[in-house]
Amino acid sequence: MRDGVNAFFADYALAEFTTARFKDILARDTETIWVSENKVGIDGFLRMSSNSPAPVEPSSDLEITTLYVQPRHHGRGVGKRLLETGLQFCRDTGWTSTWLAVNAENERATAFYIANGFETVGQTHFRIGDQAYLNHVLRLRLDRSTIDQAR
Repeated sequence: MRDGVNAFFADYALAEFTTARFKDILARDTETIWVSENKVGIDGFLRMSSNSPAPVEPSSDLEITTLYVQPRHHGRGVGKRLLETGLQFCRDTGWTSTWLAVNAENERATAFYIANGFETVGQTHFRIGDQAYLNHVLRLRLDRSTIDQAR
């Protein structure tokens, strides 16, 4: 378990997660974002990107780019509801599969996706500058039986 975010990752996050960057993302027709809110504010969000080819074959061009739930809201079903919303979007728009990359050290997130019907199909690396971090590439086939099994 990590106690916090080191300066290297904090600098990356501060540069990437800006208002201007989110405005740019929201302006693209290849991006879709859902936000989960409670009485106090945002507790999580899901971002999906079309025209985003997976780094392994065979797979999809529809990526679950980010599924984030604030740690204090873990275990409350927020991530599951956001994921279900994204999968409904997939079904409604005719996608047959979706993919994502998850940090190989994040066992909790990997287990969450596997429990929801995803399968490991390969590996890639997330790069920040000259640093590379191993990620699992997971895919979910969106046929009816796979979706029903994940529930």
